[in-house]
Amino acid sequence: MSKSVLVISYIFPPVGGAGVQRVTKFVKYLPELGWSPIVLTAENPSVPLFDETLLLDVPHSVEVFRAKTMEPGYQTKQSISAASDTGNSRLNPKLLLKTLLRRIAITLLQPDPQVLWLPGALRKAREIFQTRKPELIFATAPPFSSLILGAMLARKYQVPLVLDYRDEWDISNSVWENKRMGTISLALQKRMQNYAIKAAKAIIATTKLSAEAIETKVAASKAPTKVHCIYNGYDAADFAGSGDTQKDKQHYVLSYVGTLWNLTSIEPLVKAIAKLSADSPELASKLKLVIAGRRTARQDQLLAAIKNLPVKLVLHDYLDHAEAIKLMLRSQELILLLSNLEFARRVVPGKIFEYFATGNTILAISPKGEVWKLLADYKKAYTAEPSDIEAIASHLETEIQKFVSGQHSDEAPFNSTRYERKELTKSLAKVFVEVLTH
Repeated sequence: MSKSVLVISYIFPPVGGAGVQRVTKFVKYLPELGWSPIVLTAENPSVPLFDETLLLDVPHSVEVFRAKTMEPGYQTKQSISAASDTGNSRLNPKLLLKTLLRRIAITLLQPDPQVLWLPGALRKAREIFQTRKPELIFATAPPFSSLILGAMLARKYQVPLVLDYRDEWDISNSVWENKRMGTISLALQKRMQNYAIKAAKAIIATTKLSAEAIETKVAASKAPTKVHCIYNGYDAADFAGSGDTQKDKQHYVLSYVGTLWNLTSIEPLVKAIAKLSADSPELASKLKLVIAGRRTARQDQLLAAIKNLPVKLVLHDYLDHAEAIKLMLRSQELILLLSNLEFARRVVPGKIFEYFATGNTILAISPKGEVWKLLADYKKAYTAEPSDIEAIASHLETEIQKFVSGQHSDEAPFNSTRYERKELTKSLAKVFVEVLTH
């Protein structure tokens, strides 16, 4: 007989974006492994993207409970975000007001604006526990208020809790462009994180280095919580019916799929393409750079410089997941980006696993860290640090020259099955069993 697990995730289909993939695929495959997920999510999430196609991954047997949040709409939040500021706030009364509103919101809404979801989520959770009586709670974040919700419910109903850090709490606070917190806010969030850790029986991180970092926090809290690493991955079913994936024969297609912001800045690649264009304009004219995903204003400014070069630039906004996979498969090479920021060596963008599934060449521009280790066995990968513009340009020149001359890279065998979503969900199910039996 299957066991029931309450899955707490503020983001869930039809919300789109990379972050929702992890929890959606867990929910998709858990029923095959003897678990019945009961999802608690937001009814009116304040998010930038929706992707109705992701609803196809949610089994009909899965009950989804949606609780209203009191947050303003995403456009309202964006209008006062730091990313929308241009100019000097000291000289612009409107910018000054936005700055003040942002600081007030950051100070009062702890650990994040999604804390305004908790009152409605608590009421809905009461209904779930009264009628469904889940045996386990699985809470995924960000937003990190979801972990607080999971801890509150675990203590109230005496049910084991498993926390899933899709991103590290501390890393998110350091790189999110709209969060500039003071000493009081940081101290409060430290206590909040400690509260969640102490309530959990197990914590899951998405990289090995993140798991090690979280283990130090667990040790400091003196909690008996076990920490595991379960990577993000790819769903083989998403690639099975991808349709026409014929590659462009006229251009060397170099594609980036995902969000461009300060953690994944396009700047090193733009500089390398500028160098390639100056040194080998004819080769540069054979390059088609395709960008698909959300971009901050700063990233759009960087990309604008390419319009004056012989390179063909194609910009897409967010593509639904199926279209994004088609784009990956139609490309000759795929770009992975991580800026030279503190903590970046512990980050592994989730797209890397879908990149593996394509079998295409991967250009990873990132600091040395876990990304480099993961790519070590992938023979069609090229790694470069963000500061090494010359090496990036040289790599592009070599690959485009091969394309122009009709050379093909040898197919290098790579067993990516360990990163399939179903296999990763098996690892999650093992953690659940361990938590319930110990």
